[in-house]
Amino acid sequence: MATGRPRHGRALAAGDIGSAVALMNVRKAFNGAHSNAEGEVREGGLISYAPDLADAYRQADVYAAKILRGAKPGELPIMQPTKFELVINLKTAKALGLTVPHTLLVAADEVIE
Repeated sequence: MATGRPRHGRALAAGDIGSAVALMNVRKAFNGAHSNAEGEVREGGLISYAPDLADAYRQADVYAAKILRGAKPGELPIMQPTKFELVINLKTAKALGLTVPHTLLVAADEVIE
């Protein structure tokens, strides 16, 4: 019994529903692995290692203040993030059958359980 048609063209049988859900979870988890949005990890992504947005905004404020004081933007150095946040979703790791090493959990800024 077909219940839908996945992108690769094969009919999805009712028995494949669990596999399809697992595949969607894997895609979502690994989208979070390279994302800079920690919010995606809170929504089911696996891991995020991204610039701390609050720190980035503070850097932007300093940059803007320099420009307002008369500095020419073209003469200012390019600013890069200096502080990063590591967020890990243990619920997603468990759903994927992954074990997150303790050293990584200790290094994380936030662990979602």
